[in-house]
Amino acid sequence: MVAQALSLSPSFKLGPSAKREPLVQPFLKWAGGKRQLLAELRPLIPKKIKYYYEPFLGGGAVFFDRQPNMAIVNDFNSELINCYEVIRDSPEALLEAIGALPHTSEQFYRIREMDRNPDFNLIPSAERAARLIYLNKTCYNGLFRVNSQGQFNVPFGNYKNPAIADKAVIFAISSYLKKANITFRNGDFANAVDDATEGDFVYLDPPYDPVSDTSSFTGYSLNGFVKEEQKRLKAVCDVLTEKGVKFLLSNSNTEFIRELYTQGNYTIRTVQARRAISSVASGRGKIDELLIYNYDL
Repeated sequence: MVAQALSLSPSFKLGPSAKREPLVQPFLKWAGGKRQLLAELRPLIPKKIKYYYEPFLGGGAVFFDRQPNMAIVNDFNSELINCYEVIRDSPEALLEAIGALPHTSEQFYRIREMDRNPDFNLIPSAERAARLIYLNKTCYNGLFRVNSQGQFNVPFGNYKNPAIADKAVIFAISSYLKKANITFRNGDFANAVDDATEGDFVYLDPPYDPVSDTSSFTGYSLNGFVKEEQKRLKAVCDVLTEKGVKFLLSNSNTEFIRELYTQGNYTIRTVQARRAISSVASGRGKIDELLIYNYDL
């Protein structure tokens, strides 16, 4: 049965002055992840926030670094959101399912092919979450990518002994998500922030505008983020500004993005970031990125 396909044989206090829990950190490798840019981002995030919003959650580096007490986070990728919810609700079941997954090339491709089955959604949520983490940590270069049908299509990574899941990290994240007031959404970015009001803060980390015709990476979800989507995102930023909502946006340093956000009273700052995931080693150096925001520091 498909539902059996994956079954192969510290807490802390929350509050305004709560100490940040270092074990609450990203549990996935993620293209465009912001771990390398946190030192640049931290001083720009307002200290007083009512609700924290993040409509392009991805690996959650900024979200986990901030550890807000109240947040609404979203991603278009339903399997990713399922993974966060399983960590919150069933960390033991998740770790048990991960522990049952063998690390061989043959089993990798068998597990990868499971989303080609029309009954894929009948697989228990913990086992689907285990599959996502397993594929992310054992596939080539830790790249999460799906094709136009939403099927994972990255090849085997051929690592000798990959660390798939850190038990302490999983339980720390679960504890945080249970104690904080965190709402997970799975849908369009515009809908995810539609109810933000004055006093809230939105961090936006969309798929980046490609710096060249061959550098575009939009395959982590089905909604290819073309220039029209970038324009729609800019319109959302304008609405947030009109409502008195503070936002901080990360994007690539392209002429298109610069011109787009000069249309408004926005601060545009250039920073250097290191690419954590690239298919070519020479592509993992530092590159210029833009940080765009609508408030005074």
